Amino acid sequence: MIDLGGFALAVLLVELTPGPNMGWLVTLTLAEGRRASLGAIAGVALGLAANAAISVFAASLILAQGPALARGMSVLAAAMMAWLAWEAWRDAGESSPTATPRRADQRHALAGFAINLINPKSALFFITVMPQFIAGGQPSFTQGLTLAAISVSIATAIHLTLVLAAEHARRVGAWFLAKAFA
Repeated sequence: MIDLGGFALAVLLVELTPGPNMGWLVTLTLAEGRRASLGAIAGVALGLAANAAISVFAASLILAQGPALARGMSVLAAAMMAWLAWEAWRDAGESSPTATPRRADQRHALAGFAINLINPKSALFFITVMPQFIAGGQPSFTQGLTLAAISVSIATAIHLTLVLAAEHARRVGAWFLAKAFA
């Protein structure tokens, strides 16, 4: 049995924590507009999906080795969540303008894909946290892919919401500037 609600809540809490994807997508939207960011979101989603699929495969191999490894994964999950909370608290408000590439729309999608495909934090989160929401702690490949789809869907919805809000702020700012200098 899968605790879909619990997993969705865990993913939502992690995804609402400011991170590089959020900063990059908002900055990209403000600088280049919604179209550039929508391409980036597509790349991010594909990268997250590929990363999650690889992580599901790795987790199923690791967890099949026995209960000792499953317990070890539980300890790693707790440490991972504590580390993510510490990172979010410590880096609150940090932004990196150098992380915002200024390229064509297709390059934004490719950058989003590559960055999220090789993101070790994303893989570690998925490998260590996913088993906590599966009865017995040993997910099947199908169960893992179900959780991966939930994770990518939540992340993509949050990214889309951020981009649309940033685009709105961009338009409002442009309107105010036009009125102020008219």
